[in-house]
Amino acid sequence: MDPRILDIADHLLLIEHELHAQGWWSDVAPTPQALASSVPFAVDSMSFDQWLQWIFLPKMKEILEKGLPLPNASGILVMAETVYVDRPEQSRELRRLLAEFDQLISPSA
Repeated sequence: MDPRILDIADHLLLIEHELHAQGWWSDVAPTPQALASSVPFAVDSMSFDQWLQWIFLPKMKEILEKGLPLPNASGILVMAETVYVDRPEQSRELRRLLAEFDQLISPSA
């Protein structure tokens, strides 16, 4: 088993918790069409917060639960920095967690 699995799982829970803490968690799922977006981060059909909740977290949980290969890289922090440029204080903890996720997912971690 990849030694990063437990750390990554913990980080996914922390990211989810932070989305809840900021009020960026939604009880209403995006439409099936929005979820089917093939554009990076689904920017054409949902907010970054929604993408984290409805695509990123479920996909990463599926990868961990099924023992699928981990991605070789993650550039999620770069997107977060762009999205939250107008909310630097409010998004600080989420960006920190996403930066740590990027480091964990890197094969050299």
